[in-house]
Amino acid sequence: MKYRITALAALLALSGCTTTDEIIIDQKGVNMAAYQQDLAECKTYSESVKTGEKAGVGAASGAVVGGLIGAITGGSEGAVKGAGVGAVGGGAKGVSQGAQEEVQVVKNCLRGRGYRVLN
Repeated sequence: MKYRITALAALLALSGCTTTDEIIIDQKGVNMAAYQQDLAECKTYSESVKTGEKAGVGAASGAVVGGLIGAITGGSEGAVKGAGVGAVGGGAKGVSQGAQEEVQVVKNCLRGRGYRVLN
């Protein structure tokens, strides 16, 4: 059961993510060699996003909230289960938010360099 919840949370978190490989630009009049270099540089900037830290904070806050809800509904055993579920869900949410922020950094960078980002 524990593994099902973990897998489900991870699947839900990743299903809503767009990656930097899925960014679409208007290619009309674009030197694609220059674009690839700009894209690589913009991806480097996106590495400044602290996705791992967001996952850790999300897991910690999810564990607290889940533990509190579990304690209210199921006593100490419920608190432990609730904390576990909350940690997984919160961590997955943190990863998802970090990934979305990385994509946004790349899109903003490309727009700043004059590209028309379509998605």
